Amino acid sequence: MAIKYQYNKTSLNDLNRQLKVREKALPTIKSKESALRMEVKKAKDRSDEISAELMQKINSYDRMSALWTEFEPGLIAIDDVDIKTTKIAGVKIPVIEDVIFSLKPFSLFSKPLWYSEGVAILKDIARLSLEREFTGEKVRLLDFTRKKTTQKVNLYEKVQIPGYKEAILKIKRFIEDEENLSKAAQKIVKNRHEKMEEEAK
Repeated sequence: MAIKYQYNKTSLNDLNRQLKVREKALPTIKSKESALRMEVKKAKDRSDEISAELMQKINSYDRMSALWTEFEPGLIAIDDVDIKTTKIAGVKIPVIEDVIFSLKPFSLFSKPLWYSEGVAILKDIARLSLEREFTGEKVRLLDFTRKKTTQKVNLYEKVQIPGYKEAILKIKRFIEDEENLSKAAQKIVKNRHEKMEEEAK
């Protein structure tokens, strides 16, 4: 990124102000990036835990697969999911509050004994599946923000701050050279005046 500036004191003051803003913001952005990195790791670990738990539950019910053929399709359905939004390191994350199921009425006398347990199993698996989806989204949102924050840290650290410092140095040198030339010109003019005055005597 090319920093635009002019060789004058107004531009020098503006660049100094811009540099101070970035130098002051950099530690805050770095700590946010570090916090996001930690949160991404925690969210990924949680996502892996949920996936493992879900697979374990599904595998544990494999032995009952023959019974599931007796289970009435559409007996249970997800009606709604209550979602709240929470902030983690400044990022809005959707979190499941509750899963609302609808259950078609069935007779406990005419259906097999395990039907009630089957409903509980399905609710449990559905909740875990939803939680896995939401945790995956949490990972995606946090990681996206972390990447953006890392880019900003790199932009400040490697491009803008060194760029502003270099531009400030160039302007200072230019102003110093200009002042030195001006002083030298004044000295020359003064010497000429003195020489002319001496010759006039």
